[in-house]
Amino acid sequence: MEVNWTRKDLLSLYDLTPEEIVLILDTAEEFKKVSERNLKKVPALRGKTVVNFFVEPSTRTRVSFELAEQRLSADIINMTASSSSLQKGETLLDTVRNIEALQADLIVMRHSCAGAQNFIAKNISSGVINAGDGAHGHPTQALLDLFTIRQKKGRIAGLNVSIVGDILHSRVARSDIWGLIKLGANVTLAGPSTLVPRDFEQIGARVCHNLKDAMVGADVINLLRIQHERQRAGFFPSTNEYARFFGLNKENARYLKPDAMIMHPGPINRDVELDSALADGPQSVILEQVTNGLAVRMAVLFLVAGCLKK
Repeated sequence: MEVNWTRKDLLSLYDLTPEEIVLILDTAEEFKKVSERNLKKVPALRGKTVVNFFVEPSTRTRVSFELAEQRLSADIINMTASSSSLQKGETLLDTVRNIEALQADLIVMRHSCAGAQNFIAKNISSGVINAGDGAHGHPTQALLDLFTIRQKKGRIAGLNVSIVGDILHSRVARSDIWGLIKLGANVTLAGPSTLVPRDFEQIGARVCHNLKDAMVGADVINLLRIQHERQRAGFFPSTNEYARFFGLNKENARYLKPDAMIMHPGPINRDVELDSALADGPQSVILEQVTNGLAVRMAVLFLVAGCLKK
């Protein structure tokens, strides 16, 4: 069944059908071929203006989006909260409406408040792409994770995927869970009970509080960054304690299948959630995730731009 993209925004994987997710992945396959050519640029977004509005700091996502936009020949404007009129007391909506009034076609936005992009998308005609909103979602990170898994394993349906770490505060985990379940994977969540509540079982994931249980039989294991800013809240005793019980290292890696993929959204706290030797080892696809993020974001920009009013 042929699927056409009909959304002017990409806000969450929760909103997408499995067919729409596959369409993005298939489109990303084509754009990855572009990135492997000597001439890596295409005119797909020529004449379109894209504003990267990052109200919350970012390095990987912002640079990846900017490079994707350049590859698509878009006109690009980069904005941060510190360089905007938000510092003068202007509301977020007024700021974005002024951006729209300057004929911006797409706004790629990161914000610390969950739902900020949804609110903005309902109030402007420009396309909005969610580059991370609070602890709610990070759809393009999840899409590049799905793309990498499919590329390496040939499928997603039926795979056993374990996500380990701070699930409670992770927008990456939430988006990954929605995408993986929609495409038929078996999802296991693991970490301290304070960071992996049983509530996640209600959406179809298995919850455990033992790393070995998450590792045995896993085709993919995705280690999440321990957010040091959360440590002050006392969710676990110390990073050393976390590394002892939930960090993937050379000793406990023996429980993994020989062909299990090791993933991480970055940045890595080496020797906390993941041993350096494993992060740089043959089972790791962490740098491939970064590379694939470029193709996925090119696909998202292309599809969303195609639904904007001419």
